[in-house]
Amino acid sequence: MTALTTTRILLVDDHRYFRDGVRSFFEGISTMEVVGEAGDGDAAVEMALALKPDVILMDLHMPGLTGIEATRHIAHALPTTGIIIMTMFEEIESVLAALRAGARGYILKSASEEELLRSVQAVANGEALFGPAIAKRLMGFISDVQPANSTQIFPELTLREREVLAMIADEKSNAEIARGMNLNVKTVRNHVSSILVKLQVIDRRDAIARARAAGFGGSGPGASSGVESGHAAGDERGKDGGDDASL
Repeated sequence: MTALTTTRILLVDDHRYFRDGVRSFFEGISTMEVVGEAGDGDAAVEMALALKPDVILMDLHMPGLTGIEATRHIAHALPTTGIIIMTMFEEIESVLAALRAGARGYILKSASEEELLRSVQAVANGEALFGPAIAKRLMGFISDVQPANSTQIFPELTLREREVLAMIADEKSNAEIARGMNLNVKTVRNHVSSILVKLQVIDRRDAIARARAAGFGGSGPGASSGVESGHAAGDERGKDGGDDASL
């Protein structure tokens, strides 16, 4: 019969009564062992390095090092130790800061004992888990994030210049751009010159690279090569009475 593995837990909170309650809960679970307690961030780092627990339940706001700062130190030194941030508030900024610091869980102090146990078990197994309330807020935040508006990319360009740049990124010649935008070729050429100056690139090929890196045009695996772009410029010179090769 396989012996059950015991999860070793370090409690970090500046309120002793809260720690007492959490410790009492885990003492009733045979697979959980509270191996240490700390009342501030500095002590948390010191005890974590000494005890090397499987899971740390970390308060967010404490004297000295904050929970986020202590998490960053511990996660760097002990990457296999799972850290769960515990707090009174559903602060999306704190959730993101905790993730960046290396936490693998974030749960409210008002969570049920079942939620707390499930979070510790999951993090001990190498998973990341957030309490239901936090997970809902996090998903809401992700849903609210909008893709960058094209007007926020290359703000130095006018709307018309962005439209021209998008067609340049698709490797359209000046003549093709003129037909597509119902402009004369000379006007398109002026737009292209202005774009090159504003983007501080030396030629059309560099402009294509900058545009595609920002999400303009066809940047997938089937995108045309810079050699094809050179042929397009050459064809256009014949149609247009001698375009500058860089335009």
